[in-house]
Amino acid sequence: MVTIDGTRHALTPEAARALVADIHEALSDRSEFVHTACETRRDGRFVVSRRRGTSAGTEVVFDSPGEVRVLYGALPERFGASDVTRVSGSRRHLLVRFFVEHPDYNCELVSENPLAVQKK
Repeated sequence: MVTIDGTRHALTPEAARALVADIHEALSDRSEFVHTACETRRDGRFVVSRRRGTSAGTEVVFDSPGEVRVLYGALPERFGASDVTRVSGSRRHLLVRFFVEHPDYNCELVSENPLAVQKK
């Protein structure tokens, strides 16, 4: 319950949960691409995920968007999943696809199998 200009206002638990969800959505920034998505969370963490993924195994969490830029900058001019050593397994491929799809990373897909990218 809160009082504003002398008027008391109260929310039901359901309305309060909906308000929290709306605030979270307003404070989070999510972009979706063909295969991947990214989100800047309220706490500043940056998450790269499969666009329709629903489990933690389909995402990579960074402390900040800057950490992703540093990772990209450290990669060679032509790189593939094996060059992305910060993570293991299929999440390496996820990050390579993310770099191709996100407009902030100037690179292009040069091979699907094996997955390879060339910086421009």
